[in-house]
Amino acid sequence: MNKKISELEPSTSRKRPRDRESEPELEDDVENSRSLSLEENFTFSDTLMALRMMRAQFPRIEKVSVEPFVLQSQLYSSIKDRTQVDREIESLRRDKVLRMFKLNTGQDDHAIMFTDDYLNQVERVLRRMEEKKQTDLTVFEWFKMYVIQSKLDISIGHQELCSLLSLGGKVKEENISQLINAGLLIRQLIDENMYWFSIPNIGSVLKGLSQGRKELLSFLSRRKYKEMMMATLEKKRLRLSPLDMRFHLRDLIGSGHLKTVQTPSGLIVRVAKD
Repeated sequence: MNKKISELEPSTSRKRPRDRESEPELEDDVENSRSLSLEENFTFSDTLMALRMMRAQFPRIEKVSVEPFVLQSQLYSSIKDRTQVDREIESLRRDKVLRMFKLNTGQDDHAIMFTDDYLNQVERVLRRMEEKKQTDLTVFEWFKMYVIQSKLDISIGHQELCSLLSLGGKVKEENISQLINAGLLIRQLIDENMYWFSIPNIGSVLKGLSQGRKELLSFLSRRKYKEMMMATLEKKRLRLSPLDMRFHLRDLIGSGHLKTVQTPSGLIVRVAKD
């Protein structure tokens, strides 16, 4: 880094529009949450409510077309009972409300995206390919219709993938390559016959996620007591990540790298002891 991390600037990130399909009462809650600080909007009792709030607060990222997603670690930061979080995520996943993705960050990271947002992301891929005049995009329709709708896990085997796609027509190896090149599937390194489902266009965001984690931890570690008031820290802007401070704080608190301490003056964010 050319400049010191202590020169982090105030955040100017913009928030994404709210989910317009929410119930009126929920829309009001989501709208109100956007004007609250992280400290005022830090804990939740319901996983779906937390997901909707965090979706609404997802930072707008310039030049990157990616729908809002929430990290599982972020939910852990805001709901004390992790067993409850896992149980409710599983229920929502089976009900096809959301999908989970194993992220290629070198850590055990999982992203959660509402199914409607994920389908919008797939549509963006199709539109981009159509604009490039690419032909024979039929496999993407098969993927949406037969694979996404019936396979809800984070991974799928080659044989099962071909079997589901064949419900639409004759499957060729080049069709699988199309899905991989489009960013919809990632071949697993430990087993080339297995694929992770993935979120297209997320590569640069994941790079920023990793860099932002390091930058924030380094920034706090350089402070005398390795801590800062949450209200002050939230106003800082990271230089190496397109994601905002609120996104990173929730992530690092939920993963145990940072912890919060309640004081008469408010919440303090502190680097967790080794």
